[in-house]
Amino acid sequence: VQLQASGGGLVQPGGSLRLSCAASGSIFSISVMGWYRQAPGKQRELVASITSGGSTEYADSVKGRFTISRDNPKNTAYLQMNSPKPEDTAVYYCHARAAVISIKKYVDYWGEGTLVTVSS
Repeated sequence: VQLQASGGGLVQPGGSLRLSCAASGSIFSISVMGWYRQAPGKQRELVASITSGGSTEYADSVKGRFTISRDNPKNTAYLQMNSPKPEDTAVYYCHARAAVISIKKYVDYWGEGTLVTVSS
């Protein structure tokens, strides 16, 4: 399974940005998709995740500002970032827990990170 992230870049505080993560390959099923981030000198942390059924989980720091959504037929997840703050600056990594057709066992997959910089 390959994860292709897009949408990172420079955004002003209070602005908005949308990240996309598209999964491809011989996918049997994706149970969870989500976004993690890692700021310089800090550990990678969960930002938001969403199950195939639409259940979501958010880091406390982004609740009310970020929204995760998912298009199951397209195997794509989105992270809508509204009112970002400078402390949201980090490399954002797409994650998926997926099973491929040949094995049907769920494994964690990661995409290459995309840099989000929140600055005026």
